[in-house]
Order: sequence, then structure tokens, then C-alpha cells
Amino acid sequence: MYDFAMDGFAIRKADSVDVDFTFAVKEAAFREYVEKVWGWDGADQRELHELRFASQDARIIQYKGIDVGYFSTSATADRVRINQIFILPEYQRKGLGSACMRLIVSDARAQKKVVRLQVLKINTRAIAFYDRLGFSIVDEDDTHVQMEILTG
Repeated sequence: MYDFAMDGFAIRKADSVDVDFTFAVKEAAFREYVEKVWGWDGADQRELHELRFASQDARIIQYKGIDVGYFSTSATADRVRINQIFILPEYQRKGLGSACMRLIVSDARAQKKVVRLQVLKINTRAIAFYDRLGFSIVDEDDTHVQMEILTG
């Protein structure tokens, strides 16, 4: 579905050997936000990560042959949910996240599905990123906003 390569950017399906790498990426890219909201408990975060990794469709983001991030999605009959997308900080702002999001949205559009995601409210940089890509806030709670893009 997402496997392709161009201009040094590639995506491959994750497998069980990628669990350590994906946790390291998550910690590098996301720990500061988790610490501000709930505090970071490495053991709890690792357990949660392993549960999610086992149950979601994860893809590894590569740049010039190097694993630099990952994303995971899940789907229903009418919706694609982006569960996570994390890129190592030193590879952010190179267009990799935008390329991944465009692929996910394009694939959902071909299936006539809505794309939805959840973002911590304090992660204003991510909210602005998704807004630039055409996502709108459709709901919120104390800690998160739900964002959606219509693809139909």
C-alpha cells in the first residue's frame, strides 16, 4: 500500500525487529510533550508502545537509506486513523512528514475515506503542521484535539 521510494525517501512495512527503533524515535520526538502533560514513565511508555506496535499497521520512514521515523494507521470501512507519526528530530523539517501525510491522505481519498488523528493540545507545532495540510479541528477534550480531513 505505502511501499515505494523516490528522491531518497522510502517507506517500508515495520516488523517485530523494529519495536526498539520505533520506541527510540517516539521517545526522541515525543517525550517532551508527554512529560509536560503526564510525566514520562519509561516502563509504562514502553509497555503502551509495545501494545500499540503489535496491534497497528506500522511503517518505517527512511531517508537516504537510513531509518528516521515511523507512522502507524488503522482503518474502518469509512475512516483511516493516523495513530502515530514520529520522525527523529534531526530529520524533521525536511518534508518527510508532509510526504507521509500526503500518501496516507491520497490512499484514503482513493478509498473514499475520511482521515482522522489526535494531537496533544500542547503540541502546537504539530497542530499547525496538520492545519497546513488541510486538517481541521473537529473535537477536543482536556488534553487532545481531534483533527480530520475530508477526502471525498
